[in-house]
Amino acid sequence: MFAAAPERNLYMLRGALARRGYDWWWHSFTARHAQSGDGRAFFIEFFVCNPALGGAEPIFDETGKQSYGMVKVGTWGEGARQLHSYLGMAASDIATETLSVRMGPNRLSETETAGSVEVSAADAAGHPEWASDAGSLRWQLSIDKQLHYNVGYGASAPARALNLFEMYWHAEGIKTAYEGWVELDGERYIVTPETCFGYADKNWGSNFTSPWLWISSCDMVSRLTGKRLENSAVEIGGGQPRVLGIALPKQLLAYLVYEGRSFEFNFSKVWQRTNVTFAFTEGETENRWSVIATSPTARMELDLVCPRADMLLVRYQAPDGTRRHTRLWNGGTGQGEIRLFEKRDGALQPLDIIAIGHAGCEYGEYDQQTPYR
Repeated sequence: MFAAAPERNLYMLRGALARRGYDWWWHSFTARHAQSGDGRAFFIEFFVCNPALGGAEPIFDETGKQSYGMVKVGTWGEGARQLHSYLGMAASDIATETLSVRMGPNRLSETETAGSVEVSAADAAGHPEWASDAGSLRWQLSIDKQLHYNVGYGASAPARALNLFEMYWHAEGIKTAYEGWVELDGERYIVTPETCFGYADKNWGSNFTSPWLWISSCDMVSRLTGKRLENSAVEIGGGQPRVLGIALPKQLLAYLVYEGRSFEFNFSKVWQRTNVTFAFTEGETENRWSVIATSPTARMELDLVCPRADMLLVRYQAPDGTRRHTRLWNGGTGQGEIRLFEKRDGALQPLDIIAIGHAGCEYGEYDQQTPYR
């Protein structure tokens, strides 16, 4: 398994990226209603855009001069929503040598996060530049990142120094235990390590990718034995990387921890001779993902489905001022199956069939009507 790489979880917006770049830290998990016990999936994200252009107030501009710190929070399922709170960079305090982010009342470190975001219906309607729904979310959580995925050279120190890629990714917590509470519109939910099925990662760079695919789950049960797989998680992400402005063929990274054993399918490690193919179908009532990952020694087949009613069309503004992802589906309640094979005695043999739930899932492609700067 991959060891933790906390240096990749630090604030990355230096040099050119400080003037044309974004950096975000993402956390998602399931909580239980304090009275009914019903489960609900939530997300919390700290997002920074073009910090060197900022000042006392957030700047919204479609010509690439915007600058702000944003706290993006929300929930999936019935009443799904995304809430955005903005501050000027002068009002944001972000450390460089350790993970310590403060934006108004909201704070984040490697081991805890707490905060409060509230957007009134009048403000949501009166400020279209916020791209926010209405509602309130408060939270206080401890964070324990238990399983990690280091994507390899693509996010290494030399690649970061050269700004090789337009979009970087690091998944420090593909299985993360959260503990604490969340309040959605005054309704309290309890978060426990045993039932949160938590996840934490980060992205940064100068632009986004298209297509944009992400799948993650640590809620895994063997269909063959009925046993819950406590030391397991699956992580898939990618799209079409751009290196020094040049688009590469569509590529995904796929990684499975199966009860402590690692199965990695990483195109950047050419010596591994891996291949990952995928398909996405946007349906009338549900969205579907299919991924097949192969190597000379293993094969992973994943199928996932998520009801559209549980999902959001998540909203982001790129550092160049565009909002090219107008149909970026994002959810946290996906369910599906993994069929895992391992090469033994010269042939692939079935190893397990794994039910997965509480899955983070995402897919989107650029709106071709929006110009690319």
